[in-house]
Amino acid sequence: MSRTALYAFTALLALAAPALSTPVPQGAAVAKRADHSGQATYFYVGLGACGWNSVDSDWVVALDTNSYNGGEHCGKTITMTATGDDGSTTTGSATVVDECPTCGDGSVDLSPSFFQNFKSLDVGTFDMSWSFDS
Repeated sequence: MSRTALYAFTALLALAAPALSTPVPQGAAVAKRADHSGQATYFYVGLGACGWNSVDSDWVVALDTNSYNGGEHCGKTITMTATGDDGSTTTGSATVVDECPTCGDGSVDLSPSFFQNFKSLDVGTFDMSWSFDS
């Protein structure tokens, strides 16, 4: 590398370094990346594949077989986001309690009450994205 190129690179790095090392202020909202997307459907809950009984008023979900991963995520929560017809977004969190073997990759089966947080049950399905909470 030539001396001129080295000086230019060093100057550029000096200008970029503060931006690269600036921490996120404590309490600042940081958008979480949605790792999965698919269709949301609903099911009437009971004894789930995780071995727990739930009721329809619980905010619980059944993950597609790949995401369920043999029960690895039982008891974890997910955050789901859906966009309404008016462009507004609705978000909610629910606990993984079951597997949905008929769901496509990234799709999730929701308890009726969790589904109603987003849409009316007569809608039947809607597009959404979701990720595991930390």
